Amino acid sequence: MSDSGSNLVLTKDSVTVAVDAVVYYRIYNPVIAVTNVEDADRSTRLLAATTLRNVLGTKNLSEILSERESISNMMQESLDDATDPWGVKVERVEVKDVRLPVQLQRAMAAEAEAAREARAKVIAAEGEQKASRALKEAADVINESPFALQLRYLQTLNTISAEKNSTIIFPLPLEILAHFMHKS
Repeated sequence: MSDSGSNLVLTKDSVTVAVDAVVYYRIYNPVIAVTNVEDADRSTRLLAATTLRNVLGTKNLSEILSERESISNMMQESLDDATDPWGVKVERVEVKDVRLPVQLQRAMAAEAEAAREARAKVIAAEGEQKASRALKEAADVINESPFALQLRYLQTLNTISAEKNSTIIFPLPLEILAHFMHKS
């Protein structure tokens, strides 16, 4: 025989969740089941619901979501010990579903989105920092050698001329530009 149902449970971290669980049990001694308890079937169901609330009330939401199998095993042992004097054997307990309130789902989604955006900003800032270091190193190299600036100038001309465009370039010797820069 099995019994399933949805129960509202308050977790250790004060989150209300709806939990669906199934209890598989059998009456192995009908005489004891009739003489030791008024209604073994109903009593087992009530005890299962109470045990579910008690066990989940000691767990945080994250533990409930990640440790469903161990919670099921813990509940099975507890229920089996309690129902043994009634002639009832609890075969298996399964926590089928844990549903969060919609408002909490939205809050968790917003928190996750904010964390993703923060990580993206950190990664972008690190990239900018590396790029600025590389540009500074390149500027230092060019500053140390006037020929490096001349080579860079020629590379730029080569890149522009390789494109199919109608731009006309008049290369000027850098010495002429340097002459005008010193006068001003």
